[in-house]
Amino acid sequence: MKRDPRTIILTLSRCLKLRCPACGQATVFQKPFNVKARCTACGVTFKREEGFFVGAIMANVVTTEACILIVYFLCLLFTHLNEQTMLTVLFVLGITFPLAFYHHSWSLWLGLDHVIEGLPRGNKSGR
Repeated sequence: MKRDPRTIILTLSRCLKLRCPACGQATVFQKPFNVKARCTACGVTFKREEGFFVGAIMANVVTTEACILIVYFLCLLFTHLNEQTMLTVLFVLGITFPLAFYHHSWSLWLGLDHVIEGLPRGNKSGR
C-alpha cells in the first residue's frame, strides 16, 4: 500500500465513517458492538488472531482518560461546580464516552493496521 498523505487521509476518513479501510464500500460492523469477520465488498479480514484488538481497547481507554482529564480541568477553570457534581459529571462521561467511541476505536485501529502493513485478504465468502 502507498503511504502518501492523500492515501492516509483517505483511509482515516473511511475509518471515521466506520467503513472498510481498504475499499470504503462496506461497513466494519454487522450490528452494534459486533465486528464483521471480513469486508463483504473486497474480502479483507477484519477479525484477526486473538489479541489483535488489544490496541483498539487501549486506544479507547487512553482516549477516555484524556477526555476525562480535559473535562476535569475545564470544569476547574471555568465553572464553580461543587466536588459531588463534578464527580458525577466525570463518572457519567467515564461510562458513556467509551461506549460511544467503541466503534471508532476499532475502525481506526483497523485503518492504522491497513496503513502500516495492509489488511490480509481472505476469500470473499463470509462466515
